[in-house]
Amino acid sequence: MVGRRNPRQPRGMDTARLTVGFIGLGDQGLPMATAIAEAGFALHAWDRRPDSLRGLQRVPHDRHDSLQELAAACDVVGLCLSTDEDVLNLVSGGLLEALRPGSVVINHGTGLPADAVRLTEICAPAGAEVLDAPVSGGRPGAEERRLTTMVGGPRAVAERCEPAFSSFSRHVVHLGEAGAGQTAKLFNNALLMMNRANIIEIIELATELGVDPVRLADVLKLGSASSAALTLLDLLTPDIVEHLSSVEVLDMELFEAAMRESGVDGRSVTERGLAGAHGLPGLLRSLNP
Repeated sequence: MVGRRNPRQPRGMDTARLTVGFIGLGDQGLPMATAIAEAGFALHAWDRRPDSLRGLQRVPHDRHDSLQELAAACDVVGLCLSTDEDVLNLVSGGLLEALRPGSVVINHGTGLPADAVRLTEICAPAGAEVLDAPVSGGRPGAEERRLTTMVGGPRAVAERCEPAFSSFSRHVVHLGEAGAGQTAKLFNNALLMMNRANIIEIIELATELGVDPVRLADVLKLGSASSAALTLLDLLTPDIVEHLSSVEVLDMELFEAAMRESGVDGRSVTERGLAGAHGLPGLLRSLNP
C-alpha cells in the first residue's frame, strides 16, 4: 500500500457496505469527507456545530444528532480535529461507548506518537481498532484528491481502510505500529520548515547583493534547487500567513515534545524548523513587495 492511487471508485471493497463516519469538517476535513462520499462510501457525519454540516449538502450523507448515534452506525470513524486533547476527549466522551467491536477509530490530525499509543490502549478494551493516519497536502491536496496519508497501526487494519484513504489520497503509506504515522508526519513538517529556513537565508543574501528576490525565487523553482517549500509559497497570501506561521510553530513544538519523549536530542532540528516557521511572514513580504 505504498505510493499508489486507486481510481475514484476503490477496488477490492463493496463501498456500499462500508459505513464511514467523519468528525471535523474544517478546512481540510470537509474536502476529505466529500471525497469519501463521492467515492461511493456511505458517509455519516456529526459535529458539535450543526452549521458545519452544511458543507456536505451536495454529497450523499447521513447526519446524526449525537456522537453516540454516529458511532453506533459506523464501521470506521475518521477524526480530523485540531489537537490530541480534542481527539481523546471526544473518544472518551461518548464515541467509544457506542462503537461496535471491530470498529476502527482513525485520527487524521497531527499529534504526538505517544498519544496515538494511548488512544490505542483506551480503545482496546472495547474491541475497537485504532489507526493514526495524518495527512500531508493541505486543503488544496484534499480538494484535488492528492494527499499523502501516513498510517500507523496494525497492517491488517490499515489495509482494510486503505480504499477509504485512497478516495482523498494519491499515496497511502503504512509506516508501522501505533504512532508511526504521527512520527512520519512530524518529520515531514520539520523538514519542510527547515527547507524554508534555507530559502529565507538565500533570499536575504540575494537582497543584500541587489538580486531581485522575486525573479530569483522563480528561477530556483525551475532548477535543481526546487522544493515543496519553494513551490508552496505560491499559495500563500498575506491574510493567512500569520495564522500559518503560528500553526507551524505549534507543529515544531509537537516535534520537540515527541523527540523528548523518545529520549532523542532533536534540538538542532527544532531550532532550524522554528526559524523557518517564524520567518514565513517576512519571507512572504520579501517576495510580494
